[in-house]
Amino acid sequence: MSDSGRQPQTDLLRLITAGSVDDGKSTLIGRLLYDADALYDDHVDALTKGARTMEGGIDFALVTDGLRAEREQGITIDVAYRYFSTPRRRFIIADAPGHEQYTRNMATAASKADLAVLLIDAKQGILTQSKRHAFICSLLGVPRLVVAVNKMDLVNFSRARFLEIERQYRDFAMRLGLKSLRFIPVCAVDGDNLLRRGERMPWYDGPCLLPYLEEIYVAGDRNLVDFRMPVQRVVRPDSTFRGYSGCIASGLLRKGDEVIALPSGFRSRIGRIAVGEAELEQALAGQSVTVCLEDELDIGRGDLLVHPGNVPKEYKELEAMAVWTGDEPLVPDAVLQLKHGTQWLKARCLKISYKVDPNTLRQEETQSLSLNEIGRIRLSLFRPVFADAYARNRALGSLLLVSTANNDTLGAAVIVDRTDYDAELKTDRALPEKREVVWHKGQVSLTERALFLRQRPLTVWFTGLSGSGKSTLAFALERRLIDAGKACYVLDGDNVRHGLNRDLGFSPKDRAENIRRIAEVAHLMNDAGLIVISAFISPFQEDRAMARGIVGPEKFIEVFLDPGLEVCEQRDPKGLYKKARSGELPGFTGVSAPYELPQAPDLALNTGGLSIEQCLRLLERIVL
Repeated sequence: MSDSGRQPQTDLLRLITAGSVDDGKSTLIGRLLYDADALYDDHVDALTKGARTMEGGIDFALVTDGLRAEREQGITIDVAYRYFSTPRRRFIIADAPGHEQYTRNMATAASKADLAVLLIDAKQGILTQSKRHAFICSLLGVPRLVVAVNKMDLVNFSRARFLEIERQYRDFAMRLGLKSLRFIPVCAVDGDNLLRRGERMPWYDGPCLLPYLEEIYVAGDRNLVDFRMPVQRVVRPDSTFRGYSGCIASGLLRKGDEVIALPSGFRSRIGRIAVGEAELEQALAGQSVTVCLEDELDIGRGDLLVHPGNVPKEYKELEAMAVWTGDEPLVPDAVLQLKHGTQWLKARCLKISYKVDPNTLRQEETQSLSLNEIGRIRLSLFRPVFADAYARNRALGSLLLVSTANNDTLGAAVIVDRTDYDAELKTDRALPEKREVVWHKGQVSLTERALFLRQRPLTVWFTGLSGSGKSTLAFALERRLIDAGKACYVLDGDNVRHGLNRDLGFSPKDRAENIRRIAEVAHLMNDAGLIVISAFISPFQEDRAMARGIVGPEKFIEVFLDPGLEVCEQRDPKGLYKKARSGELPGFTGVSAPYELPQAPDLALNTGGLSIEQCLRLLERIVL
């Protein structure tokens, strides 16, 4: 590609290619760049001359495998970065090493990626490293995975072999909590299904790799809610100017905003936001800026600027998932240096809770973490630190683990949101009393509130598949009850995930916590005398039983909406079933995840055959 042929810069996608040794990652990238006309003319000439010297076709792996040691061994050692653009998007590709010995390099590349392209050799099939890399990607917050089943020419472009690998790997990957999962059969050396459809695989009707990467939406990943700016440097060119430089880790900053400097707690307002000599009215996550405050505060490298109403949690101990890359194993009582944001601090390893088998994702008891093992650890910090959970903020939820003896990098870790999370989900409602937290009773009883509002407080719990009509019927019932003079409110599944439960995903564990929180809110609203209408899929019987126990059996009405899966798919108001069937939405209830039918609901409604009015009449009989 000549200089004049460069594409205009548009939306950016950071992606990593991963997989086992010799799955063809470097070849795929080289061929993709070649077909997309993203190589300079002199680079193509050099590759062509090399091909004539070797008396064979162009070795596309040489586009990224630039180290001499890599060429001699035929493997990728370091992470090779390539930058290119198409008319629709800019790309940064990180070609990660496949060998287990260089897992640390792969983890480094994954920490910044929006998407991972994981290659699997169609002939060799799924290997341990194929699973380890996917697990590391999910652990480091890469929400999307494209599985490129490569070297299809070695299995005669067999559709059966592709589907076999897809089935086996999908069963594994569904447990990783990914937002998107796509399988594409490719032959990287010949370019089949990279930019253009391969004629030798007419049975595949999905997208080619590059068009798919151009289309996939990633802008919504940025956290624009929680403003965090670690101070990298104090800029003081003369006595008239004092600025604080750093990269905005998350959130949005505007001129005039009030900010707090942590850990000091000093407050001021933003007087200027500058990038070079240009001044901005606002700046977003990912931008490197220099800010000037209206007041002169004692702020230095490692301090954190945040908004007063949104301060991260202060930790003295941390729970983290660690990828250990040190030659010597990590053991309890070891002292480490931690790199967090722009600051350094020391910590002691209190406990190694478990390690994870990358093949099965099972937790195993262990007393140490060895090279390339992944496990959950507990750290005691030598001084407190302000941080976010990694699931909420990748920049402020990540840690670099470094040796105190020689400054060697020993691993990377991500902060886990809650200590003993699994145990907390299973505790009963007596837990607050055990922690000396007492429920205070007021002077107004539930009976008095019910008499005042002239209604019986209760929770109507709609459950059913996506598209069964939960939200539609819930809001229609709310309208009917308000018109009848009843005080009520709808807790809708999508609505609560905008605020109260925005930190939760869709794994079984997160779904359970989602239901627990909603049941607790419904319990409080019932205590206030209100009628609560809840609209959640709530696919598991155990979770619904938990909700009934929290709200109270006498106030809990379970309503099962059952139009049938076929009707739900025909409706598909959000296009979710279509995405689930194509593999873009793994773990989707009713398609790739189970829905446990209610054993004895208080009311079952066939919302495929009954009208909204008919359903409302049946509901009125048990609500009013």
